[in-house]
Amino acid sequence: MAGLLSDEKGKLSRGRRRLCVALCVAAAAAVLSACAGNSEFFSSTPPQAAAPPAATLGEGQIRVGLILPLSAQGNAGIAAQSMKNAAEMALAEFKNPNIQLLVKDDGGTPQGAQAGAQQAIAEGAEIIIGPLFAESVRAVGATARARGIPVIAFSTDASVAARGIYLLSFLPETDVKRIVSYAISRGKRSFAAMLPDSAYGAVVEAAFKQEVSRRGGRIVALEKYPLDPSKMAEPAHRVAQAATRVDAIFIPDGADAVPQVVQTLAANRVNLKRVQLLGTGLWDDPRVFSTATLDGGWYAAPESSGFRSFSSRYKARYGHDPVRTATLAYDAVALVAALVKTQGAQRFSEQVLTNASGFAGIDGVFRFRPDGTNERGLAVLRVTPSGGQAVNPAPRSFTPGT
Repeated sequence: MAGLLSDEKGKLSRGRRRLCVALCVAAAAAVLSACAGNSEFFSSTPPQAAAPPAATLGEGQIRVGLILPLSAQGNAGIAAQSMKNAAEMALAEFKNPNIQLLVKDDGGTPQGAQAGAQQAIAEGAEIIIGPLFAESVRAVGATARARGIPVIAFSTDASVAARGIYLLSFLPETDVKRIVSYAISRGKRSFAAMLPDSAYGAVVEAAFKQEVSRRGGRIVALEKYPLDPSKMAEPAHRVAQAATRVDAIFIPDGADAVPQVVQTLAANRVNLKRVQLLGTGLWDDPRVFSTATLDGGWYAAPESSGFRSFSSRYKARYGHDPVRTATLAYDAVALVAALVKTQGAQRFSEQVLTNASGFAGIDGVFRFRPDGTNERGLAVLRVTPSGGQAVNPAPRSFTPGT
C-alpha cells in the first residue's frame, strides 16, 4: 500500500478513557473510534467524467479545509475525485455531522495547495485535510502551522510529517517494521534483500536495516536492482550466492517487478522452497497471487475486509470503483466528524489527535505520533492463488505506552 512515495506524481488517563467511550461508535456506520480496551492505489476502473467540484460539502458549523488535486491531469486527478467522493460519503454515513468541508483544488502544485490553505483558513477552517503530494504538504504545513491549524495529509513521504502535520497515509516504514517483526518471531534471523533502486527503495532500505538490527537479526546480503529488467541478473546472482546462509529474502516492490525478481532468483538456483520470501503491502495484487513462485510468501498489509465493504458501498453510490486511497479521505473526514461530536473545544488539540489508544478506520486501527507520522495495525498475509490469507491478524487496538 505504499503508493505515493514512489514518485508521488507518477505513481495513523481519564481524558483518554472519555475519548475511548465517546468515539466507540458502530462500525456499521463506518465512524472512526478510539479503541483502547476494545477489542499502487489507483483502481483499474476509472471513474466517469467528474462534475465541477463543489465549493463546500455539508452544512455544519465547524469548517474544515479539504485540499486535493482535482484538476490535475492523469491519475492524480482521478484519485482526487475519488477521494472527494469518499469524503462526501463519510459525511452521509455519519448522518450529516456538524461540519462543512471547504473543498479547494490545488491543481497538483505546491503553490495551488498553499493558496487553497490560505483560502480555507481565511474562511474559518479549524483543521485541514489533505493535500496529496509531499511538496504540497510542505507548503500547506508552513501556512497552517503559522496559524495553529492542524493538518491531516495523505503523502507517504515521512519527511514532510511534523508536529501538527499528521500523515494518515500508508507509510512504507510501517510495512517493514511489521513484516520483519513477524519473521523474526517465527525464527527467521538471517536476511537477504533485493531492493528497487528508487526513492521508495531507499526509504525501505533504511527501515529494513534499522528494524533487523533492532530485533537482533543480521543482513547477509542486500542488493539494489534498476528499473531496466535486463540489468537484474547481476544483483540477483550476488543474492543467490548468499542464499544458502539466509532464512528469508525481502523483496519490497510491486507486481510490475516482484515476479521477475523471483524468477531471476530461481534461475540463479535459489531454493525458494527453503527460504521465506517477504514483501510489503505492494504485494497485495492479483498479479502477485497468480505467480506460482511467490506462493507462500509473507507480506504486511491491512486486512481486506474493510476495504471490500467500503468499495461496495462506494460503487453503489457512485457507480464505479474507488481508488485504493479513497479510504484515507473517508477516514479523515469520519475522524474529524467524530471529534467534533465528542470532544468540544479541544476537538483538534494535539492531545486529542495523538491519543495513544488510536482510532479505528476502514483499513484498521491507526494512531498519530507526536512527530506527525502514524502507526497502523497491519496483518501479515500469505500469498495464495486465491489472494492474501492472514497468518497473523491485525491488532484490534493499541496499548497506550507502546
